[in-house]
Amino acid sequence: MEHRHIAVGPGVLMALALLTACTKSSHPSSPTSQQASPSQAAPDAVSGNPERDAYFGDLHLHTNYSLDAAVMSLADPDDAYRYAQGEPLKRAEGVMIQLKRPLDFLAITDHSEYMGVYQTLQNKKSPLYESDLAEALRSPDIDVKTKAYYSVVADISAAKPRSELSDPSMQQNVWKLYPELATRHYKPGKFTTFVAFEWTSMPGDCNLHRNVIFGSLKVPSIPFSSFDSQRPEDLWTYIENARKAGSDVVAITHNGNISCGKMFALTDSDGRPIDAAYAARRASNEIATEIIQGKGASETHPSIAMNDEFAAFEAFTVQLNKMQPLTGAALGAKTSYVREALKNGLMIEEKVGKNPYRIGIVAGSDSHVGATQPAENNFTGFHGDADASPEMRIVKPENLYSYMVGSGGLTGIWAPQNTREALFAGLKRQETFGTSGVRIRPRFFGGWTFPQNMTAASGWITTAYRDGVPMGGTLPPRAEKSAPTFAVSALKDPDSANLDRIQVVKGWTKDGETFDRIYDIALSGGRTADTKTGKVPPVGNTVDVATATYSNSIGAPELSAVWTDPDFDPAARAFYYVRVLEIPTPRWSTYDAAKLKIAPRKDVEATIQERAWTSPIWYGPDR
Repeated sequence: MEHRHIAVGPGVLMALALLTACTKSSHPSSPTSQQASPSQAAPDAVSGNPERDAYFGDLHLHTNYSLDAAVMSLADPDDAYRYAQGEPLKRAEGVMIQLKRPLDFLAITDHSEYMGVYQTLQNKKSPLYESDLAEALRSPDIDVKTKAYYSVVADISAAKPRSELSDPSMQQNVWKLYPELATRHYKPGKFTTFVAFEWTSMPGDCNLHRNVIFGSLKVPSIPFSSFDSQRPEDLWTYIENARKAGSDVVAITHNGNISCGKMFALTDSDGRPIDAAYAARRASNEIATEIIQGKGASETHPSIAMNDEFAAFEAFTVQLNKMQPLTGAALGAKTSYVREALKNGLMIEEKVGKNPYRIGIVAGSDSHVGATQPAENNFTGFHGDADASPEMRIVKPENLYSYMVGSGGLTGIWAPQNTREALFAGLKRQETFGTSGVRIRPRFFGGWTFPQNMTAASGWITTAYRDGVPMGGTLPPRAEKSAPTFAVSALKDPDSANLDRIQVVKGWTKDGETFDRIYDIALSGGRTADTKTGKVPPVGNTVDVATATYSNSIGAPELSAVWTDPDFDPAARAFYYVRVLEIPTPRWSTYDAAKLKIAPRKDVEATIQERAWTSPIWYGPDR
């Protein structure tokens, strides 16, 4: 058999050395910890810019330490960190890729299931080197490798690990690498690294995945996997035990759009209605959710947001492993999408006193080639050999629905400086936003006394922090029944398109029912809403589809507004979040079509309106 030569970075070499030396041990019954030395401590997070800066990064990335990604990637964690900082990376099929702008932070979230097993399978000294799985993963035949990939995914879906691949001591030795590599690449003030892993629960091939993010180098001795349990409640126990042992740790729910209605269900894992204890545990452990990633957007869906003209953005409903579309009841839209979760959380809080879905907004890539590729005009696919060329992505993409995959998103965190402590604090207080890959910078504050000309005043950010709350905050109680006012601004990505509009999305609950409404509060080009219908004229479209080009002759580089809720009910619980839209630009698949000099596919949009979503600001009559 012909074997492909695989180049490995220093991280993999370290892993191989550790794996070779590892000894058998049982799975620990409770977490133990590793602690960074005092010399590795970062500067005090309270210093820096008091008005805070926006830092952009990826909280969801896989390397070839994830066994499914090993089919697709040569990149190990060391490679991924270097790429995120701007260095070029060679993909398995020989394509060189490089970010146009480095990231500010990165969490490598390799699957805890079979973590690092690929390195053992490729080690000629390992007894597993000649196994059927190892040979399949080395095959030059993409179909053979893809079949091996799906066999691994099937193990995870069924929560039935192969005994020969599940030695806890092997996983412990691999896991030790993550704090070491995070330390090596951490550059306070310039680039931040987070130790993390992905818990890959997928009962019935429905996505219940969570990313577990640590705020320091003190982590348990082994990650928690879906082989340990597929129940989120058991993951929370792991997280809570880790905190008791001194770790600072939170979980982020993945894209709910392919969860079959299970991600934001109205019951616990045993089918019981959510009570106060469950709601409190979930809210304390799962502090954010992914609003977009490579497998589509999870804000909302056209079937449940008929009055939202932008609801169909990057829709992806292909079920994991089965690779077939989810529709109707199988989609479970009312308990799969973020906006509905926010509304249902208010309804549950009204009943039991706690909100399980008081979550912040983030985004990520879920790239399986060790590389974040957020720019539409610089996207080369997430699936290695399966989507290595424009032809494979949009002409013959039968393997992985490659033409439907998006370029992924970025998380924005407002923080006083780029350090692990400062960014993690911003993540926990939910002063975060997600974008579809662009670097739009939205500011969003709520208060009771903001003046109508606030955003035009010098130093308004300082005033907003002093007199109000930022995204992720809760409006303080007030005896008066006047409506809250929100100060909003957005700056365009300097390397991307102008802005179309700023919208406020409001959700509320009353008498056991939930409602939502979208308000256009800032529009480019002097447009106004129709006084009868409330509809806003489209911003226009300058895209030349044949050449995949556009003009910034429409839209605005910056928008701002001070908006008071005209429909405020002081007795109703509510949330507000901001959505900022760019003018239309070519989708990545349109750039690919232009390279091939063919027409874009008709089953995906030729143009898109990139966007950003902020974490909500909350209101409750009893707060």
